[in-house]
Amino acid sequence: MASEYKTKQRAVILNFLRENSAHVCARDIALHLEEQGIKVGIATVYRTLDKLCEQGVVRKFIIDERSGACYQYVQDAECNEHFHLKCINCGALVHMSCGFLKKMEEHIFDEHGFTVSSGKTVIYGLCSKCNGEGREHICNCHEH
Repeated sequence: MASEYKTKQRAVILNFLRENSAHVCARDIALHLEEQGIKVGIATVYRTLDKLCEQGVVRKFIIDERSGACYQYVQDAECNEHFHLKCINCGALVHMSCGFLKKMEEHIFDEHGFTVSSGKTVIYGLCSKCNGEGREHICNCHEH
């Protein structure tokens, strides 16, 4: 019976992450579970999130030392094959398939013998909207 309960918790947590494309914190998930009438401790939520991260189903982001971790459902396998840009102001996540970054990966390997895990690489900064530009940047650098 205990494993069935844990399976139900995992399924509800995973479903909540799928439905919320933006990043969410463990407390958001715990609150959602409570609203659904599912009693679960915050430690269980963290353990489940850790396991989902290990399985590559969920990605964990840490914006700064003061904030707690945020989590996001990985929508497809290709999400593990490119860099991500994360806005430290609004939390927007940009998937970055860019020829320049691919060349950077190659340089790091060729010159430093280090293989970058691009799907786990997140570059933090401010998105164009939070920078005051009010527009989204479209990358035309695949040819580089």
